[in-house]
Amino acid sequence: MENAILVGLITPQQPEERTKEYLDELAFLADTRNITPLKRFIQRLNFPDTNTYVGSGKLEEIRQYIIAKQHSETPVDLVIFDDELSPRQLRNIERELNWRDNPKDRHEIRVMDRTILILEIFLQRAQTSYAKTQVELAHLQYMLPRLTRMWSHLDRQRGGGGTNRGTGETQIEADKRIIGSRIALLREDLKRIDRQMATQRQNRGKMVRVALVGYTNVGKSTLMNILSKSEVFAENKLFATLDTTVRKVTIENLPFLLSDTVGFIRKLPHHLVESFKSTLDEVREADLLIHVVDIAHPNFEEQYEVVEQTINSLLGDKVLPRIVVFNKIDAFTYTPKDEDDLTPVTRENLSLEDLQKTWMAKLHDDCIFISAKNKENIDTLKQLMYNRIKAIHIQRYPYNDFLFQNYEESEN
Repeated sequence: MENAILVGLITPQQPEERTKEYLDELAFLADTRNITPLKRFIQRLNFPDTNTYVGSGKLEEIRQYIIAKQHSETPVDLVIFDDELSPRQLRNIERELNWRDNPKDRHEIRVMDRTILILEIFLQRAQTSYAKTQVELAHLQYMLPRLTRMWSHLDRQRGGGGTNRGTGETQIEADKRIIGSRIALLREDLKRIDRQMATQRQNRGKMVRVALVGYTNVGKSTLMNILSKSEVFAENKLFATLDTTVRKVTIENLPFLLSDTVGFIRKLPHHLVESFKSTLDEVREADLLIHVVDIAHPNFEEQYEVVEQTINSLLGDKVLPRIVVFNKIDAFTYTPKDEDDLTPVTRENLSLEDLQKTWMAKLHDDCIFISAKNKENIDTLKQLMYNRIKAIHIQRYPYNDFLFQNYEESEN
């Protein structure tokens, strides 16, 4: 288990409350990676420093804290920044934090940003060869422009024979060629896998496709297990599921395909979006989306918007019907107000019955509140899904309308 410091900025575009929310999520990401956050450092700036992200004074404050903790039971191993760092920022920060007044007093500190933390989680979580290929590609694309810092200890060594290039520079060039070749190979592998997966999707026939989408850790896999009666891995950790799982599900007399996709997150690295193109094709080619929202999360509104924006960017001009499922009502805290309490009504002062009358219940034609963990309201969700999927099926196969009517009449 490693120990870390978390660093974030308050800017005109990112107020203090939101910065604290992002750092809460960064702490959850760290915990998912088996890293223990020890302390948070926050600075107010108009914009990130182009050289060191935070100001020189704040960086020195972080360095002194690291030195003070060096010989304690919980020394600092990592400093994690909440935004993606440029190669220049990364190099400068590492140099400053690893500099010591006393050369004997050394403790190497690793610097990370949100992007590399997410990539490491993906590397840790990838199970299939397909997922591993996607993550490795994203990881190498991220690391390629940051190789300089890895070989900075060779910069002082000069080669012989009158050459003006140092050994470090030669090593960097060699590594860039190796990584470039590896990236090209991985891209070819993904193209081949993409073609295979596209063929698999075509071979599924004209069966209606339903995709579970949502922010990471909202309960998609748990819901998948309930609806498909399968055992998809589910855990209270971010990105517990990387591989898309597809199951054939039947509700009453109606079969359809249900897929569980990788969860979205704020500040999702663009390398991951590009590498997981085939996984996200399950969303593009779906007939119906089930957008799962964690209503117990204090910032579920923003999570909802992040997912909707990501989906809209994936779909382009295509419009897909969707059902919005507000999950985890078992964890929702209801704080009733006293009759004499004149404070404004907030989300915490609303009962679930009241919530069903708010804007949330009117986001789309179909919104529902459930608890996948306690299987509460699942039958209502199934009926809602059945009605939506049946409408799509009949539109695709008009003749089946007669069959559905005869079946339902015989059931009655």
